[in-house]
Amino acid sequence: MSPRTPSEQAVVARHGWLQAAATVLGALIVMGVVAALGLWAAGAADLPDNAFPRVVAATVVTAVGGTIELSGNAGELATTEAGLTVTPLSVTLVGALVLAAGFLRPLRHRAVTGAGELVEWAARIAVLWLLALLALALAARQTFAVSLGDGTLGDIGELFGLAPEVGFTTDVPLTLFFGLLWLAGVMVLAILVSRGAPVPPRLLRVQETVRPAAYAMVVLLLACVVLGIVIALVVAATRGHAAETFALILLGMPNLVWLTFTIGLGATWNGRVEGPFGLPMPHVLDQVLRGQDVSALNLSTIAEYDGRVWWLVVVDAVLLLGAAFLMATRSPARTRAWQNAVHMAVALALTVLVICLVGRISAHYGLSLLGIGDLAGDLAGEVFLKPEVWGALSLALLWGLLTGFLGGLLPRPVRWRRAD
Repeated sequence: MSPRTPSEQAVVARHGWLQAAATVLGALIVMGVVAALGLWAAGAADLPDNAFPRVVAATVVTAVGGTIELSGNAGELATTEAGLTVTPLSVTLVGALVLAAGFLRPLRHRAVTGAGELVEWAARIAVLWLLALLALALAARQTFAVSLGDGTLGDIGELFGLAPEVGFTTDVPLTLFFGLLWLAGVMVLAILVSRGAPVPPRLLRVQETVRPAAYAMVVLLLACVVLGIVIALVVAATRGHAAETFALILLGMPNLVWLTFTIGLGATWNGRVEGPFGLPMPHVLDQVLRGQDVSALNLSTIAEYDGRVWWLVVVDAVLLLGAAFLMATRSPARTRAWQNAVHMAVALALTVLVICLVGRISAHYGLSLLGIGDLAGDLAGEVFLKPEVWGALSLALLWGLLTGFLGGLLPRPVRWRRAD
């Protein structure tokens, strides 16, 4: 292997360990601040035993794909059961944006780069990221005592010496694995989306096809989030509940708006809301899902409570046409309308698949005594929400083909002028 020239050494020096550390720390600090503010707005600052920092750490861990395990204990005669699966996508989104910006910064203003250089730079970030994630995973563990109250349940608890507890710990190996997978996804997507990101010469042709679609999908998702924040702020200003609104914005706005986006496409999500738990979403969606049986959440079921839901179809159509137009204007001038339709369909289907994977929600808690369940009264409950994936993907393909073809027709004059 030939030694590096001075110019090559200068290039590598611009993105060494110090820059990698700044990228990782910057992403984690921003994620921690957003998570802390969101949890504070949700009332988590009052948790006992100084648990707030550990809950913040757990929130950041779950935001990057980490696994939090819930455990319970209620003595020899009783057991507690608890489970939680949810990704705070607001925290995920800000972390991904900061990390992508730090990853791309040393590579800007260059047309191409060597594969080895990219691997070295990504490896530095990955090593420091795993070390930081390991520290967070070890810090994200806590146990809470659950009060049984002063009623009959409290008397039973005192008689049998019940002391229900629920806690959480981190599955460290799975957290490191999924955290590294998340990091790799962010860096690959950053290279695909950014016009200023260099790639090895062999990938230039692939980049020419993939980059416009990837960029359009990222803009589409961010547009949904911005639109959701604006609506949430207007609602908070006119109807109150400011703390709950800011908690939703800082923790779960993408969870809500991306779910709503798929519903506007015609997708169906199945779920149930039972007990004191609730979903971070408008009251009408909670109404549809609350009950003893599994309910379908789609345009038809929501329309039974609020007919304005049909406007989601119009909003989705406008957003998708805008994304298709943006993709077409960034594609080579030789790209035909049908090719634009195929690219849009594939990109939208992959985007919807990601939403279906990360948008699932599951939470439950219960207390049983001598095998008799549901003793926790108002504390017991269950929430879950999961999509009908194949139906959502089929609809995404249809929407993508239609809007991609129309979007490919609209910008032809723009492409002609650019080619001239």
